[in-house]
Amino acid sequence: MTHAVIELTDIDYAFPNRNKCLSGLEFHLHEGEKLGLFGPNGAGKTTMLHILMGLITPDRGEVRLFGRTMSDGHSFDEARLRIGFLFQHSDDQLFCPTVLDDVAFGPLNQGLGPDEARQRAAEALHQVGLDGFEDYVPYRLSGGEKKLVALATVLAMKPEVLVLDEPTTGLSPEAKDRLIAILKGLDMARLVVSHEPDFLAATTDTLIAMRNGRIEPGRLTPHTHTHVHEVGDIPHQH
Repeated sequence: MTHAVIELTDIDYAFPNRNKCLSGLEFHLHEGEKLGLFGPNGAGKTTMLHILMGLITPDRGEVRLFGRTMSDGHSFDEARLRIGFLFQHSDDQLFCPTVLDDVAFGPLNQGLGPDEARQRAAEALHQVGLDGFEDYVPYRLSGGEKKLVALATVLAMKPEVLVLDEPTTGLSPEAKDRLIAILKGLDMARLVVSHEPDFLAATTDTLIAMRNGRIEPGRLTPHTHTHVHEVGDIPHQH
């Protein structure tokens, strides 16, 4: 049995003046595990991700990352250097004057020098197919381009674990295929939240479902099927 890199135990959370969003939630992700998480809107998926990243504090329960209980902001700061988190909305992740600045920001916070951080950023942009975008202004990019830049900010940090919240939002079919190829080439633990069964089948090994603030019992093996992305495209499998 591999070690758990993410553990959530008996997590409760309620937004102010609302019913519980999470109730007794239990979740774990082990080394090398590739999990896909799906569920209806309002099930609590994004809230769960924000709790495990330390962006919000649960009302009850324990968060353990890499075997260590997250007791304060400092412990989360250290863990976040090892977890690559892709926000559902790219504008929450991009805030620097240029694309290169955004992608180099994470490596700089990991302690790399400016030259090495820029090299890491250039490599990550190449990995997502955005060579030549270094000097672009992020807010002027298309939604799909922003998503790929946000992914590059994650990959530039060379994380041990990936946590992706609806990573295909705003992507063209070609960009989705590129993202699938990128993820297939990464041998690390990952948790992918998506409403797209084909994407989960292509990028994860096991599926879990969430409903009413809890992970439902049982795990599923994703399957593939043939489909067409757009009119005139060639039918193919994911």
